[in-house]
Parts: sequence; structure tokens; C-alpha cells
Amino acid sequence: MVPCFPKGEGMYKVFYRFREKPFHVTADPTFLYLSRQHQEALNHLTYGIRERLGFLMITGEVGTGKTTLAKTLIEKLPSSAKTALILHPTLSSAQLLRAVLKDFGVPPSGSSRAQLLQAIEIFLLEQAASGGEAVLVVDEAQALSSSTLEQVRLLSNVETPKRKLLQIVLIGQPELTERLDKDPRLRALHQRIAVRYQIQPLAEEEVASYIDHRIQIAGEKGIPLFTPGAMAKIAEISQGIPRRINRICDQALLAGFVRESRTIDESMVEQALSTLTNEKRRREEIPLN
Repeated sequence: MVPCFPKGEGMYKVFYRFREKPFHVTADPTFLYLSRQHQEALNHLTYGIRERLGFLMITGEVGTGKTTLAKTLIEKLPSSAKTALILHPTLSSAQLLRAVLKDFGVPPSGSSRAQLLQAIEIFLLEQAASGGEAVLVVDEAQALSSSTLEQVRLLSNVETPKRKLLQIVLIGQPELTERLDKDPRLRALHQRIAVRYQIQPLAEEEVASYIDHRIQIAGEKGIPLFTPGAMAKIAEISQGIPRRINRICDQALLAGFVRESRTIDESMVEQALSTLTNEKRRREEIPLN
């Protein structure tokens, strides 16, 4: 019989003594696992901002932790820095400018693109005069239209003879690099990117550390929940993609909860994979009309 736990606590959270679910897929900086590559990416961004290099770019496959890294970067910036985080790649140029002003806490003084740009320029000059930094982070940048990407580039034109007034971080999938390489309309933007780093999936030996890290952050310390065989299986089927690891581990813990087992073995990982595969198949079979 499955034990009864309080509603709203999650189906396995209390059973495994977690304060919160360790493998949710939201971009929560608290759970960021700083692999060698993630640490290097963060160091690249921090250096580029400190040296006021202007354009910085981080790329990686879907689910490799780019958004979590971006949010961690923002948290680590000094309190004097003002930040804007753009998460919606479908914005038009004008919508992008309004979103940037909103995140910087600046009320727009008009609705035209020229007025919005002027408001951003005034803010950047004031921020520089007070000794502060201004950082714009654009997530899913590979999905922005060429005209909107060009608008992002134009924002970098606001500068003094000695410094860039806006540091711009582009976060995107590898297609962003391809677009910058091949689209002649983006040549000027391509040439301005001073720092580039591509995040690769976790190495096989890092997957176990990643899983243990998230479990400890969630509240369970000292007791290994996943067997070495289960860890190896997760590394194999996830191919080192953190988001895939999260989904597999979440389902495996649910399978363990149903069996009332406090140890997750290979059979439970196999069950998790079967569940996720069936869910994907059902989604693909849903008619569009």
C-alpha cells in the first residue's frame, strides 16, 4: 500500500524527506550545479562585464542550463548594477525596448522607437555617472528576428569615449552561432561579440555529482538515494543534458515512492524512461484540430 502523505506536499517529497522537489525543471539558481563548463561560462561572463567588453554570448543545446546560468549571473552582480532579463524571443523591436526599460525600472517617456531609445540612453548615461553598471541579458536569442537582433546591436552604440555603457549578454542555442555566421544582415553584430562560450552536456562522471548536488540542496544529506547502476543508466539515456536528467530522476523517484523504496535502482530508472516515452508518444498523437 502506498503511504498517505499530506496533500500539496508532492507525491514523494515527504517520503524522501525533501524540503522541495529536487528535480523540477524551472531555472532556479539555487540548484545550479557548477560543472567545469558552467563555471568557465560564468567566469567568461563576469570577466566580460567587469572589463566592459560590450557583447558577450553563451550558447548550448536545449536543457543544458543556460537560463539558470543567466539568472545566477544576475544574482552575482553587485547591487550597483541594473539588469534587464528578456525571456520572450517573439518580441518586436519596440516591444523589446519597452521590456528593457521596464526591467531597468524606467518609465517610458513616449511610444515611438526613437523616444524609447532616448529614454534608454538617458538612463545609461545616468547609471554611468553614478558609477553603476547596466547589463542586458537576452535569452533564447536564436529565436529573435533579424530586425530585433539588429535593434539589440544598436543599443550598444550608447557609449562614452572610454567605456561601453551597456553590457549585452546573448544566450541561445547553437543555431544562434549559425545565424550570426551566415546572415549578412547580422554581420555587424557578429563582429562586436567579444566573448563567446559554448556549454556542452555534462560528462558521464559529472552526472552522479549533479544528481547528488540537487538532492542535497533539496534537503536530503548523507544517504545515497540512487544506486551506482541507476546513476550510470541515467547518464547513458540523458546524454548529460541536465533537463533530461531532471525529468528522468523525477519520474524515478515517483516510481520508488510507489514501491515504497528509499533506494532508486536501475529498474526504477527504466520505468521512468518508459513513462516519459509513453507521455511523449501520446503528445505526438494528439490531433492539431
